Amino acid sequence: MRNFKTTSIIGGLLLAGTMSLAILSPSAMALGEAPVVIPAATTMEPAHDGLETAVLAGGCFWGVQGVFQHVKGVTNAVSGYTGGAKDTAQYETVSNGDTGHAESVQITFDPKVINYAQLLQVYFSVAHNPTELNYQGPDEGTQYRSAIFPQNDAQAAVAKAYIDQLDAAHIWKAKIVTTLEPGKTFYPAEDYHQNYLTLHPTQMYIAINDIPKVQNLGKLFPAIYSEKPTLVKG
Repeated sequence: MRNFKTTSIIGGLLLAGTMSLAILSPSAMALGEAPVVIPAATTMEPAHDGLETAVLAGGCFWGVQGVFQHVKGVTNAVSGYTGGAKDTAQYETVSNGDTGHAESVQITFDPKVINYAQLLQVYFSVAHNPTELNYQGPDEGTQYRSAIFPQNDAQAAVAKAYIDQLDAAHIWKAKIVTTLEPGKTFYPAEDYHQNYLTLHPTQMYIAINDIPKVQNLGKLFPAIYSEKPTLVKG
């Protein structure tokens, strides 16, 4: 479980940069190690009108939410819990690691601006390390697992094809452990977890583990990067 001490460190929030496509684990990003280039997905979902949703999990939801709040075409990104029952969808309970829930983010997006495959590229590139089984950086437990919760058959097909594509390309030394878990309900997290990265940019956990993810989003995906985050209202 993360603590909520507000120890501050010196550091900027956002940096502009040159264009490339890469992935860094949270620890690698903090240490400034060289990125590993990853390709875009070759399988795309059919075009749709209207807003769509995606639900992704990859460690602490603070950082994952923070990343997708800076992606153009995302109209909302809410931290929450997916994979378990409604009555266990509370932070203290989920932190025990035995509820089936993963800390996750429900992303509402406009497919005319950014499509599902592009969201997955960001997810695998800067939001988390998909080869870490049941942990991300300093956080351990099944609640921090790498998981995609497809909202329909088309999303499931795109996600599976992309994982197969990346594994076949041997992007990482280890195999991708991201699970596909369709048919699961998303439950929003408590209010104090929403917009956490934006509200607490100098908190030590955020500054070390999550700010580098947003920085890399701006550096590696400048075409879809929004300097102003889309925050959860209310």
